[in-house]
Amino acid sequence: MNDVASTQPDSIRNKQRVGIAFDMESMRHASQQSWLAVHQMAKAFTPGLLESEAVRIARGILKDVGMERIWHPIQVRFGANTLKTFRQKSDPGVVLGENDIYFIDIGPVFRGHEGDVGATFTTGDDPDQLACAAAAKTLFDDVRGRWSRERLSGPALYDYAERRAREMGWRLNLGTQGHRVGDYPHSIHRGGTLAAFDSKPDEGIWVLEIQIAHPGKPFGAFYEDVLL
Repeated sequence: MNDVASTQPDSIRNKQRVGIAFDMESMRHASQQSWLAVHQMAKAFTPGLLESEAVRIARGILKDVGMERIWHPIQVRFGANTLKTFRQKSDPGVVLGENDIYFIDIGPVFRGHEGDVGATFTTGDDPDQLACAAAAKTLFDDVRGRWSRERLSGPALYDYAERRAREMGWRLNLGTQGHRVGDYPHSIHRGGTLAAFDSKPDEGIWVLEIQIAHPGKPFGAFYEDVLL
């Protein structure tokens, strides 16, 4: 994908491989459409919803914006479930409240390329929830900036993220570690997690995931996007 790739060991190059159909503009399109869908979902989610109902709404919105398929399940987490990592099951029966926090995590395919975005929203004016949601995005932008300027390795990026989260007054959930994307299916390249990728991540094929928790209250926030 760049001149540096030719000098990398096979083990690193293999984790950054893409298919013959890979196209950076299609990756950008997949990201843009994914964000369009997320913001439509946030407008559609109102207090009183169950997470399962929100997922159904999200699926309909993705179809409306041209999704070809889903490459990972839609995740919508309300309240205390925002502390759960992707592979952890939500506590059942949680309803979105009038003064609540939630996040959306989607992985749709557009033009044969994988989007993967996530963000946190609030339904009220609780200052701690508002601060938590904003902090996840701020921390993401900070870490992405370090990647862009210094091309840090995956472990270095997450070491930095943990330190910055602590300095900002939040706890970084290190169970959420980033991963590969690309032209569908990226999984054949077996890239592993970004946090374990001990080299400079190429543009357009790695997702940076940031999940934080409030230091004393039962909620957190999430933000993710492709490194572009």
